[in-house]
Amino acid sequence: MKVGLFFGSFNPIHIGHLVIANHMVEYSDLDQVWFVVTPHNPFKNKSSLLDNYQRLEMVYRATKDYTKIKPSDIEFNLPQPNYTINTLVYLQEKYPKHEFALIMGEDNLKSFHKWKNYELILENHDIYVYPRVSEQSIETQFDGHKKIHVINAPLMEISSTFIRQAIKEGKNVQPMLPQHVWEYLDEMNFYK
Repeated sequence: MKVGLFFGSFNPIHIGHLVIANHMVEYSDLDQVWFVVTPHNPFKNKSSLLDNYQRLEMVYRATKDYTKIKPSDIEFNLPQPNYTINTLVYLQEKYPKHEFALIMGEDNLKSFHKWKNYELILENHDIYVYPRVSEQSIETQFDGHKKIHVINAPLMEISSTFIRQAIKEGKNVQPMLPQHVWEYLDEMNFYK
């Protein structure tokens, strides 16, 4: 089984994430997509994050009606701050019959060469890249690399940051969130 790993804080998960994950699983050779909820991204301020299990709960609620898309808390028990290479090694040991690939936005591909052991990741894993809004097309040292597959997924301009800010301002963001996630956010009074 080939599994695409979609890493993120998902703070909150929104319809843009689901559209991309569903597109990847329907229009590439991936059999499943796992949303890997990251406990702490070394490049982000942790104070704005909801609790790990609250974010996992939102991902669970968002994906429960999709047979090919799953939530994953695999990084919750790995040493922090964690690096993608460590997660990949751990997953390969835990699921030796699975093949794991990364899903990332083209903006992340631009800085991929700064990732810990990026050469090893590229040697052993495919990378599926989806388009992101940017001023110009992103040219990288990875153009044309046999392990990097650019997937013509829909361009999504929704961000979790925008949603959190809009909720804080009392705006209605319900159309941007899966219904089950909206209900949970509303019930828990998150981001207000």
